[in-house]
Amino acid sequence: MLKMKMIKQAFKNIISFFSHLIDRLIVIPISKLILLINKKIEKPGKKLENWLSHTNTLLFISLILAISIFIVIDQRILTYSESSAEVLTIDQVNVSYDEDNYVVEGIPENVDITLIGNKADLYIAKQSPTNEVIIDLWGLKPGNHKVDIKYNQVSGNIRYSVNPSTATVVIYEKVSASKTLTVDLLNQDSLDARYIIDEVNATTDSVVIKGASYKVEKVATVKALVDVKSLPKFELGEKIVVSSPLRAYDEMGNVVDVEISPAKVDVELLIDSPSKEVPIQIITTGSVVYNMGISNFIINNNKETTVTLYGPANILSTIEYLPVNINVDGLSEDTQFKVNLEKPTGVKHMSIDNVTVDVKLSSDISNVEIENVIINVDNINENYGVTPIGFDSVNVKLKGVTDIVKNITSDDIYVYVDLKGLGVGVHEVDIIVTGNDPRVEYMSSVLKMQVELYQK
Repeated sequence: MLKMKMIKQAFKNIISFFSHLIDRLIVIPISKLILLINKKIEKPGKKLENWLSHTNTLLFISLILAISIFIVIDQRILTYSESSAEVLTIDQVNVSYDEDNYVVEGIPENVDITLIGNKADLYIAKQSPTNEVIIDLWGLKPGNHKVDIKYNQVSGNIRYSVNPSTATVVIYEKVSASKTLTVDLLNQDSLDARYIIDEVNATTDSVVIKGASYKVEKVATVKALVDVKSLPKFELGEKIVVSSPLRAYDEMGNVVDVEISPAKVDVELLIDSPSKEVPIQIITTGSVVYNMGISNFIINNNKETTVTLYGPANILSTIEYLPVNINVDGLSEDTQFKVNLEKPTGVKHMSIDNVTVDVKLSSDISNVEIENVIINVDNINENYGVTPIGFDSVNVKLKGVTDIVKNITSDDIYVYVDLKGLGVGVHEVDIIVTGNDPRVEYMSSVLKMQVELYQK
């Protein structure tokens, strides 16, 4: 109460000062203005002039203004002096414990603090950056503990309550283990399809994980996460280094909350764009009408007969051509096909996605037979040997445009039997014939043969 009286007396002194100031700066100038206006009027009102000429009139005006200001300020003082309550949500609970040797679980994510006091003190408390919620675990041993949650209040004039006021925490001994580090590339699809990440090397191949024993035992792998979307600018063929955060995962791919040392590692990447230009090779299925043969294939009007492939160098090295399959069965006249190209496995990008193929026919055809073409064996188990029964070569019949088939020799033909999946014993298998020129039809004079497989 003494404090309130002192505050009110101070405001009364201020009000007295401002009333004299208002009297000098507002009331007197206004009165003079009214008198001046009154003089300009032809018949001035004597009553108004007499009323304004009285000393008491100006005194009453000053008094009314002073009382109004006092009431307003006094109401503000009462407002700020009234008791009120505010609720603060603290999103960080500070825990004090031996972090080198223990792990703590059960700390609440946030705490509500109810503050009770006058509005002025509450305003100061809400704006203070030093609001802090503390749990002190020093001296406690591993196990379950019910501990108090304390609030570091800013003002002694404020009462407070904490919700929750206690927490049940579990203290574990901290254990450690060494884990092999792998690198995981995220958002690889965001990289230009012509580029590949050719080399990926982390600065370390193992890290230390720390935590409660039951969590450390769950960890199956630790990965350095490299987000390809966030890579810095790079030049093809030059190495770049990125700092990558680490994450621990269990066998199911779920994140395990453990401490990882170091928390980040540098990963060195080499981004390149290996490519290889290969020819487009037509592969036909079916046969044109009996009295016609294929004289030529024209690919993209002879403007683009090759395709550039982009991908890992080891995959490109195994690709010699890009096959384009065309069904010519029953064709009796020149026909154009538009064919979508199939991307080989492992290839990331192709310079073109489709081609047009013009199939040209001719009636100048011949039938030729190549004798004694050796039968090859494909896909035999390495533990087996094979003996052909009856014969080991066949005659191959050719049909096609005369100028083409007359130049074909046995070196241009491949005859084979496929023994994939067959075991010891005698088997009847199909004889398959292929040739270098897709414009020619190839057929074995014998369609099947017998072979005997034996254990080596």
